Amino acid sequence: MKVDVCKTQQIHPEILSKVMSTLLIDEEYEAMSMIFKMLSDPTRLKILSALFVSEMCVCDLQEVLEVSQSAISHQLSNLKQTRLVKSRKSGKNVFYSLNDNHIAQIFKQTLEHVRE
Repeated sequence: MKVDVCKTQQIHPEILSKVMSTLLIDEEYEAMSMIFKMLSDPTRLKILSALFVSEMCVCDLQEVLEVSQSAISHQLSNLKQTRLVKSRKSGKNVFYSLNDNHIAQIFKQTLEHVRE
């Protein structure tokens, strides 16, 4: 695919000023990038999709996703580190749920985009 480029080098100060005033700090871009990395794996997306419906333990997730317990645990650890999921202990079981509703919104909008 050919990309069109400017024929002359011309800076547009009003556009640059407007755009530069909206840029985030580098740490915010890094944090956002990490979240998008977490959402780039199909297994993690399946885990999140299941957690949109209900809080679940690793054993339940293993049954739903048909993936090994160690794989589920590994992915949950990654999701927990980025604060996308949280856990609570109940007796000998650990239950996982979404940390907040933001990821569900991103998921829903992405799915809408994919289905268009």
